[in-house]
Amino acid sequence: MRKHDHALLAPGRDGSGRTLHAPSGGRSRARLPHVDDRLAPPETRVEYLDGAELFAAPADAPHATQHFDLTYVLGAHVAKGYRGAVDMLTRTDEASDHAPDASVFAQKPDRGGRRKLEELAFEICDKQALAVPTGKARRLIERGVRRVFCILVKQRRVLEWSRETDGWRPLPKDAVIEDPCLVRPLPIESLLDATSSDDAVARALLDKRVPALEQAVAEGEARGEARGEARGEARGEARGEARGEARGEARGEARGEARGEVRAAQEAITIVLQSRGIAIPAEVARAIAACNDVNRLRRWLKKAVTAATAAAVVAGSRRKR
Repeated sequence: MRKHDHALLAPGRDGSGRTLHAPSGGRSRARLPHVDDRLAPPETRVEYLDGAELFAAPADAPHATQHFDLTYVLGAHVAKGYRGAVDMLTRTDEASDHAPDASVFAQKPDRGGRRKLEELAFEICDKQALAVPTGKARRLIERGVRRVFCILVKQRRVLEWSRETDGWRPLPKDAVIEDPCLVRPLPIESLLDATSSDDAVARALLDKRVPALEQAVAEGEARGEARGEARGEARGEARGEARGEARGEARGEARGEARGEVRAAQEAITIVLQSRGIAIPAEVARAIAACNDVNRLRRWLKKAVTAATAAAVVAGSRRKR
């Protein structure tokens, strides 16, 4: 694992183990509506901040792709006992009802059987003025959300709200976010760089110790050891053979390794969907088994982390036989 210069620890408890609450800003918690009491009509693009109606417009790239990258990485890092959400409305006070771009909250409901307030919230800001996520962050923190982050798309920076300064503080790109809501530290660079997000997701899924995924890894390691032993024996026996035969063996090994990568990717897609409790129809299983393009399978694996259905994973792609 790469060593990071900075680790961002989760606030929220003092040395005695007592829970520390965010300052209320003069608002009475007893009079606040429940987080699921609505001002904004659900399933619309309307939000409210301090009584003002906001319209959440559809996004274009790179804003839209940043939304995907965030949910892809964050979803894999959510720890047991917690649940991730996208665009989930939260009533922060009498005049505000808005939805963070992504959030994490405890899966166990409160005593009244209703969902608990999120503990982590993420906003993505591109062309929108920073004043809007700033106002949302203040309201969320005042309501009791422990940590609020903002991703600036153009500047390629991640900010975290500071209670001490009542403002945003930039996070170093080599930092990690440590929090009880996360199964392992979340690298800041994985939120900004799609090439490093795959590594972060893979490590997070392994840390979750999904039995089927652990079994697939163990089987892959066993196959690798068997291939290594076979290659070693073959090399010893082939020392006196002609170069042409050696080249043929090398090509055969390369083809075998490529087939192994394809099989591993196919298994990983199936395991991720099964571990999320998503049913895999027969036609989707056939599409996965029939695909021999390892790059396409890797793209499908990314989609499997957040897709609502198995069909959505392979949607828009032709089978490659």
